Amino acid sequence: MNEKEWVARVVELLDPLLKEYDENLSISQGTKLTYAYEIRNYEPDGENTDISKYETDLLVTENQEDGSWKPRLVIEAKVNSVTTHDAITYSQKAFAHKQVHPYLRYGIIIGNRKHHPLPGRLFRHGAYFDFMLSWRKYEPEEAELKALLTLVIEEVEASRKLEEILYSSRKSDRERYTMLHRPLKLS
Repeated sequence: MNEKEWVARVVELLDPLLKEYDENLSISQGTKLTYAYEIRNYEPDGENTDISKYETDLLVTENQEDGSWKPRLVIEAKVNSVTTHDAITYSQKAFAHKQVHPYLRYGIIIGNRKHHPLPGRLFRHGAYFDFMLSWRKYEPEEAELKALLTLVIEEVEASRKLEEILYSSRKSDRERYTMLHRPLKLS
């Protein structure tokens, strides 16, 4: 099985489970997401802009009734192994996407890892990942699929909360927080 086939299988497994949780959530493969919005010059009637996009392996979106959508979570996907170059490249993509979508969550999943744990190069070079996980085979064990679903739901909720904090910070009736703690979870 190649990477694109495996990603399609992950979409097939995860999409109905996400919809059970929230019918407005969906997951897609290969969606291009803006990572740069650049102003080339200012003109009398506005700006001359360029938009640059990267293709994502997996994109979880929240769909609105009016047909608009918000990106909530990007998951990069690899099979078998991840090189140092992969880790650096995907982490940089996460950084770039988060500059345009500051509430976006970002992670990586590796399929068919057999008995190997997550590689150290991901921990060293994956500075902008919010999570990393791997599956032993292409087809997840029940516990692996449940862990992914739980993680995706937690990350969607984190994205929603970040968006609320960022865009409601000047409202008098906003939630008020006095602490932020980002714990490290390993399993």
